[in-house]
Amino acid sequence: MLDPKALEEFSAKFSALIKATPAGDVEKNVKAFVASGLSRLNLVTREEFDVQREVLAEARRKLTTLEARVAELEARPAGR
Repeated sequence: MLDPKALEEFSAKFSALIKATPAGDVEKNVKAFVASGLSRLNLVTREEFDVQREVLAEARRKLTTLEARVAELEARPAGR
């Protein structure tokens, strides 16, 4: 069975080796490119999305209530 500590040491040494080679630069460049591309998108966090979903749901509830009220007022005779 593999020793977890030895595996961690190997992983750390391998990561250090990769960072010291051109592959490390490629990794940095790819991460920077992806981060740059994502920053140009209009993305929101899940929390912001959930808040806006609740705001929209409340607006829909109010709209439904107001539509029913307008229909009720329009159905009344003009003199009342």
